[in-house]
Amino acid sequence: METDKQNKSIINDAIIKELNNSVRGLKYGTINITVHNSKIVQVEVSEKKRFDDVWTIEEGGGI
Repeated sequence: METDKQNKSIINDAIIKELNNSVRGLKYGTINITVHNSKIVQVEVSEKKRFDDVWTIEEGGGI
């Protein structure tokens, strides 16, 4: 028999919406989900900007 803790979901509609928006708005990067006491308490989004198409070695681009 399952306990009440096992029946409770660690994710709700607001969190699903936030994760969906974060993923859809991110082209390159990471999403870090922090869990505390079996509950999602924080979502961090780190976005990376890519400049691959802007510079080429032949044109003297890069760092």
